[in-house]
Amino acid sequence: MNIYLDNAATTELTDSMKQYLISLLDQWGNPSSLYAMGEKAGRILSGARQSVAAFINASPDDIYFTSSGSAANTLAIRGYCSRHTCTVLYSPIAHKSILKCVESIKGSYPLKVDKDGFIDLEDLGNKLDACSADPFVVTDYANSEIGTVQNVEKLIELTHFYNGVIYLDCTGSIPSIPVDVRKLNADMIGFSAHKLGGLKGCGALYKKSSVTLTPLIYGTQEGGLAAGTENILGIASLGKAATDHDYSSVSPANRDYVYNHILRNIPNQYLVGASVQSGNRLPHNLYICFRGVEGESLLFLLDAYGIQVSTGSACNSKNMSASAALSAIGMPPEDIHSCIRMTFSGKETKKQLDYVCAALNRCVAGLRDLPPAFI
Repeated sequence: MNIYLDNAATTELTDSMKQYLISLLDQWGNPSSLYAMGEKAGRILSGARQSVAAFINASPDDIYFTSSGSAANTLAIRGYCSRHTCTVLYSPIAHKSILKCVESIKGSYPLKVDKDGFIDLEDLGNKLDACSADPFVVTDYANSEIGTVQNVEKLIELTHFYNGVIYLDCTGSIPSIPVDVRKLNADMIGFSAHKLGGLKGCGALYKKSSVTLTPLIYGTQEGGLAAGTENILGIASLGKAATDHDYSSVSPANRDYVYNHILRNIPNQYLVGASVQSGNRLPHNLYICFRGVEGESLLFLLDAYGIQVSTGSACNSKNMSASAALSAIGMPPEDIHSCIRMTFSGKETKKQLDYVCAALNRCVAGLRDLPPAFI
């Protein structure tokens, strides 16, 4: 049996997506060209832009395609800071691409977060009030590692009260939580195709027309902000993923089935991030600390059973340094490497879920029974 429980890292291509992409393989023209082949590619590009815009209730003119979600993050942050004199206030549990970017910018300051990863609104208000330059707030909509969903409405309202601009990284949240940029009054958001069932190597940035950026890559494509001949296949996949995505099928049921089993049958563990009852947790995310168990060892044992999980963000999985998110929420150092993340597609069968539960029982118990010299 093979059960994939790492959907926050990347998602599989559906059969309809595969067939759609196969149908486009002969459309290899440059969309900037004026002859018929180029015009066909240009229509694919334009159609995808319209689909992505409709997906988040934006104008197509405000959608810019990038090479990834990380590229969208970088374009938004570095592009804005290069163009404006600003003070950057950022979430310390944001994606590594954000943290690395803001670290390189003078005048950037982390916000306080609580033990569940929620941004401290009082701290944000105080820091916004103390800004000597234009405030620029940077955060993820939801943390794809620990699953906590921020109160983005309050974050936006508070930022705008102090005449600031806010960027939301929606890569981890948009598969589960629809975004209406007009209703939210969001200044900028970014996300990627492969978290929605599209291809890797494509992301999108939305920005209000009033927000000005310095280009990430100079040239003429994408409004001159992210130049280079467009990745038509990747962009088309994002357009189709946006068109096909069905939020009505998003449910925490499979996540909760496994979590309830863990609570009943595996001792000395705890959930990391917002509670499942709060409504402020990604519905597919289950991030568990099994005390006394080395998370990477548990990952490999589960893989031997045909179950794929992660030890956190896939971008950190080959790095044994402490997760920035876990450190920021004050997790005990002895527990930081004792966690695994399971992220469900919602399509798992009861038979598969029962298999996962039984494997967790065996693997956790087996690792805890090992003599210290073997751990």
